[in-house]
Amino acid sequence: MLTAVATHTKLAILASGGPAPGINAVIGSATIRSVLAGVEVIGIQDGFRWLMEGDSSHVMPLTVGDTTRIHFRGGSHIGISRANPTRKEGGLDNVLKALKALGVGQLITIGGDGTAFSAWRLAEQAQGTLRVVHVPKTIDNDLDLPHDIPTFGFQTARHLGVDIVENLKVDARTTSRWYFVLAQGRKAGHLALGIGKASGATITLIPEEFPRGSTPLRTIVDTLAGSILRRLAYGRADGVAVLAEGLIECIAPADLAQLGELPRDPYGNIHMADVDLAAILRREVAKRLANFNVSVTIMTKSIGYELRCADPNPFDLEYCRDLGYCAARYIIEGGSHIMVSMQNGNFVPIPFSKVIDEHTGMSRVRMIEIDSDRYKIARTYMIRLREGDFDDPIGLARLAETIGRSPEQFIAEFGHLAEREPATMRLSVAPPPKSNFRRES
Repeated sequence: MLTAVATHTKLAILASGGPAPGINAVIGSATIRSVLAGVEVIGIQDGFRWLMEGDSSHVMPLTVGDTTRIHFRGGSHIGISRANPTRKEGGLDNVLKALKALGVGQLITIGGDGTAFSAWRLAEQAQGTLRVVHVPKTIDNDLDLPHDIPTFGFQTARHLGVDIVENLKVDARTTSRWYFVLAQGRKAGHLALGIGKASGATITLIPEEFPRGSTPLRTIVDTLAGSILRRLAYGRADGVAVLAEGLIECIAPADLAQLGELPRDPYGNIHMADVDLAAILRREVAKRLANFNVSVTIMTKSIGYELRCADPNPFDLEYCRDLGYCAARYIIEGGSHIMVSMQNGNFVPIPFSKVIDEHTGMSRVRMIEIDSDRYKIARTYMIRLREGDFDDPIGLARLAETIGRSPEQFIAEFGHLAEREPATMRLSVAPPPKSNFRRES
């Protein structure tokens, strides 16, 4: 049970990582709750950027009057950056010194997995001199929260992404072309699948369905080419494929090398924002289909940046105000070392020890479970080559005709896709409950 502290040091709020709809709702709600409790609140501008240099001048006071209406707007009232104090020698010490100079003893961080890790390290290094509470934010929805608890911003981003894909579907049908839509998602495919499933995209590819770092590029290329051919076989020359950007990390290194030099960050990771995966796949799919004299117009579209600073939808508005309120209340009453969550309508603090992977020292990443009914249903509605397509003589002949080959030759070219189709695609069905109904004699 938490007890209220007798003396209230300043409370600081900072946002780190990439933007997400709802940041301002967290800031406003946390500020109002804190000020009404008699706590002075300041906003740290531009995340950890200045603090990790020991610079405490980039701050702004936060009052009820300043923040009472900002929850309706996207972006961040106090700015944001990807600066990470754990990646700079002395960075954490500089942050602690700068916060001490500001008279800050309580810190609410807003961010994704990298920020959660920084918050944990900061709380540990402070050794009780600074209380830290983290509010999970990312449109990628990949923080390790309990099942079906979204990270804030995801629902708004998905909603806007669906609008974009629905419009592209109409354009594709009207002009008889394909669109390859690349959706943000550094490691997991939540946003891509959420958009693809809700919009009824022709096919959605996510990194969870491919072995990481060992998938032949041809497997992904043929999966997309197979979707196009299956549509052509039934008289449709249009479609929309939604692709998670994390697919790039599934491709085998030898195949990646053939694509030329890819941009990487200082730590050797592929800098996905600078890799036009959709354009790469458009080129490779077009080359693959050209081998069979099949010509198709493929356009590309990347979505992510236009989703991040959108005004939050009603779900994220309410959700983020709850998160901000609970973060402020918990830290004011003496709490620390936790990530905020709302579960079944109630505030549930999640200790950093449950969020950080003890083996990697980084925040755990929530991936899509491809054995779940949620994914199985999505895959069932996709237009893609399946095992049954190669077992049906009539359908196989129709597919083979689209590439001017015999059924046997079609199997030789694309049959490998059936070999990797999940064997557990049947939905899990629980037995019906026993009835207590008694028939009257």
